[in-house]
Amino acid sequence: MEAIRPALATLRLSAPLRTYRPLYQCLHTSCARHATPLPHATIPGPPPGKPTPHPSDPLERVARKRRQAELVKQAQDVRTESAPSSKPKSLLKKRFWKDVVVKETPDGLQVFLDSRPVRTPSKEILTMPASKHQLATAVALEWDLLLSAQQALKTHYIPMTSLANRALDIETADAQGRTQVRDDILKVLMRYLHTDTLLCWAPEKVMNDTKQNGKTLRELQVETATPIIAYLTAHVWPGVEIKPILEADSIMPVEQPEFTLQVIQGWLAGLPAFELAGLERAVLASKSLLVSTRLIHEWGEAFADARKGSDAPRFGIEEAAEASSLEVRWQTHQWGEVEDTHDVEKEDLRRQLGSAVLLVSGDSS
Repeated sequence: MEAIRPALATLRLSAPLRTYRPLYQCLHTSCARHATPLPHATIPGPPPGKPTPHPSDPLERVARKRRQAELVKQAQDVRTESAPSSKPKSLLKKRFWKDVVVKETPDGLQVFLDSRPVRTPSKEILTMPASKHQLATAVALEWDLLLSAQQALKTHYIPMTSLANRALDIETADAQGRTQVRDDILKVLMRYLHTDTLLCWAPEKVMNDTKQNGKTLRELQVETATPIIAYLTAHVWPGVEIKPILEADSIMPVEQPEFTLQVIQGWLAGLPAFELAGLERAVLASKSLLVSTRLIHEWGEAFADARKGSDAPRFGIEEAAEASSLEVRWQTHQWGEVEDTHDVEKEDLRRQLGSAVLLVSGDSS
């Protein structure tokens, strides 16, 4: 063994070395070439001016929407003319009624399509309280504007009918002793109180803070929220303390007192069905329980007697929309609006708040 060891060492050293192979493999086959920079295009004349943000004009938005609607109508006419047959292929694609009327019955107000009453999704006749003539007229107008029965399957064509159905579902569940429907609504509404838009104020000291009409964003928020909170703590929830969610020098949320939460939840639990449905719609639109409560208390038929002793100014749809969208208006005034976004959201907010007012109001409002 000792005799052949030098020979083995010689063989090991003379063996060819293995080529190095990487542990990965490239999947592409393109060659690595550097990009060739091109000279920038030169444009004669001075640079464009600085854009100046400004809110869009409502009349200009309406005119633009009308032009878009005319183009869509022209496209629909061309498509209809080129179709082989304009006859509806099913009963859902045509309107089977001619007249829509509101009739007073011993049970309440009902909407009839010729001789057929409008029904709820549960096949019950849609019957509204006898004092809500405005609501019944709005429901009848929705059905009178429909072009086919198929459109009635889409809730955005009949928003007031859907909202009235929601109120009747709550009323039916309460009558049958099913508390799950009301409890679910209360849970959602109380969740919005912890992040109420009216109580989310900007920090007191902000770097490079700007002013509009001589006031900072926080000063405008305090000025807007103070009369609403004062009205609620005096006429709706007497004795409660409502705190702003954000402190002047902190971003950590502040919890409302336990007594305040109990009083508000108890008040919500005792609301009539139509007022609760209207409040739910307003809260989902405005993201503010306080603003929605102020609006519903101002127009709700159930609170007509409570408003007699109040000397507060009228709180309507415009005031509620302005209070719940103050920060958005501040930002769009400073940076400008996004077309077909901010303007659409602004009008949709007023539409939804208006539907809530129409639902809760009545002859005594």
